[in-house]
Amino acid sequence: MKTLRTLSIDIETRSGTDLSKSGVYRYVEDPDFDMLLFGYSADDGPVRVIDLACGECIPENVLQAVADPAVIKWAYNASFERICLSSWLRRHRPDLFRACGDPEDTVGSFLDPASWRCSRIWAAYLGLPLSLEGVGSVLKLRNQKLSEGKSLLRFFCSPLPENPLHSFGRFHDPRQFPEKWAAFKSYNLRDVEVEHAIRKSLSKFPVPETVWEEYHLSERINDRGIALDRDLVARAVALDESSRSDLMEELKRITGLENPNSVVQMKRWLTARGVVVDSLEKKSVSSLLGSVPPDLAGVLSLRQRLSRSSVKKYQAMENCVCADSRCRGMFQFYGANRSGRWAGRLVQLQNLPQNHLPDLALARQLVKAGDAEMLRLLYGDVPDTLSQLIRTAFVPRPGYTFLVADFSAIEARVLARLAGETWRTEVFRNNGDIYSASASAMFHVPVEKHGVNAELRQKGKIAELALGYGGGVGALAAMGALEMGLKEEELISLVNAWRNASPRIVSFWWDVDDAVRKAIRGKTETAVRGIRFRFDHAMLFIDLPSGRSLSYVKPKIEKNPLGGQSVTYEGIGAAKKWKRLESYGPKFVENIVQAISRDLLCSAMRNLRDCFICGHVHDELIIEAPPSLSLEVVRQKMSEAPSWLPGILLNADGYITPWYCKR
Repeated sequence: MKTLRTLSIDIETRSGTDLSKSGVYRYVEDPDFDMLLFGYSADDGPVRVIDLACGECIPENVLQAVADPAVIKWAYNASFERICLSSWLRRHRPDLFRACGDPEDTVGSFLDPASWRCSRIWAAYLGLPLSLEGVGSVLKLRNQKLSEGKSLLRFFCSPLPENPLHSFGRFHDPRQFPEKWAAFKSYNLRDVEVEHAIRKSLSKFPVPETVWEEYHLSERINDRGIALDRDLVARAVALDESSRSDLMEELKRITGLENPNSVVQMKRWLTARGVVVDSLEKKSVSSLLGSVPPDLAGVLSLRQRLSRSSVKKYQAMENCVCADSRCRGMFQFYGANRSGRWAGRLVQLQNLPQNHLPDLALARQLVKAGDAEMLRLLYGDVPDTLSQLIRTAFVPRPGYTFLVADFSAIEARVLARLAGETWRTEVFRNNGDIYSASASAMFHVPVEKHGVNAELRQKGKIAELALGYGGGVGALAAMGALEMGLKEEELISLVNAWRNASPRIVSFWWDVDDAVRKAIRGKTETAVRGIRFRFDHAMLFIDLPSGRSLSYVKPKIEKNPLGGQSVTYEGIGAAKKWKRLESYGPKFVENIVQAISRDLLCSAMRNLRDCFICGHVHDELIIEAPPSLSLEVVRQKMSEAPSWLPGILLNADGYITPWYCKR
């Protein structure tokens, strides 16, 4: 029997669980989960489709190759195939399934990701769309993904509505719909062909092996998951439903409206009382509260509490939690293909509300007891309290604690190092406060956080947050400068003061802009302060110190609406459509700095790969730690500068906590 080297795989499955809401890990736990079709190409040979639903069997050498860590498996969104095949092998061929990881780890139910490669990651690395259909379209492949696939997936893979008059069972039987089933098999075969064509088309731009290692590390974190306090979650959902019902009844009583949550009805009600509003979004309502009569302000406040959406996170947790009470699959590797950062999925750990309650332990205790009356007495706003407790629903397993550690001012440190802004580097070297130091450099007076000229520190802080990537008055306003008390007429002077205090950063913006334009115009290679810019086969690459590259598709310089010349490239716009995008020096610098900051987090993950990393948020790691692991060790390993970026001054701080929270 021939020994295989590579497999290209695409599978079609069914389950009674909604994949979009619950993720693949929960999806495969459903008792109705099964594989229907197994499409594959062995060693780039002809595509075969194995009709499992109609009794065909996967060849033995192919099954062994799936389980063999020496055989490279390719798929588009390979996480799905790997997790589904893990479950299928455990059920149907346990003799072939090989658990991976330390016995104390929680990754043992899944095939080792080390022998898997994902062509979606390859596409994202090169700045292409994340969907198989989108990549095929941009690359103008001869064989495109079949458009009828979505309807066929719904027909064969989703459970039927319960109807006592039907005798079909939970799913459509392929044997009863031979024409549709033949079309579905063709769809499966075409997906393998498209995936293979994508890899062939992209072969001149290989993904560095270090990025695949990062992908495998990321998959381990997804496999490990993070434990959930299911009792807290269930009680929070029940309390929220009760609280929302009470708020709705109170608003109905006050306003007389049938549905006070209706935007149309509430706008009409306000208009009848002399208040005309364009929007009832949170920001618009907040600005109204101080200018309307107290009775109307009370109604608007109640409605804001009613419309609070953050408690839906608890429902998302219930949707995706696995049988062992762990949520998995919350991090999409290369979800942001401009920088290579992760994107949040399912519960969206990167987008959780802040917690400011003085006693989280007491609040958690009251929620778990279902004591709504005491929650209202102590905290007033039950939905807000539930919102602030969302993070604490994530807990370590028994006998462990969470070590939460993050980088201090990572983007500011990277930007100072790249631009050579030495006074900033000295601030970091001496563990100084960059906001105070920036204010001091801007206003030419000493500024101390809790001392002399302390009132200037806030101006330094907002300038630091808004202006590092070419931002001006608009960026300051968007960052909340006017809300914090700054006057509109002083914003331009703040911009000028920050730029005058950081001339090397300003120079770096425009040096990068010039380097990009030269690379595109001359179809050549340029460099600025260790960052290389090169044009290659209608692509602009920005080579980072880590060995990774940022990719921009079909760059060119063309006339902009203002009559000047702009750099443009093809990419995903704000509306998630493929279009031509405009960029310039400071924006490229932002991409570079955020990408290097991401690479530094990956370096920290590598340093801590033998620890149980179960989550990460921007520049923060969450580790499920046994008693033997100290916070100081984690801080030291995170603060180690990688060899590829000498001179970078890293500092990590953290805390130990019995549940996840923000301090």
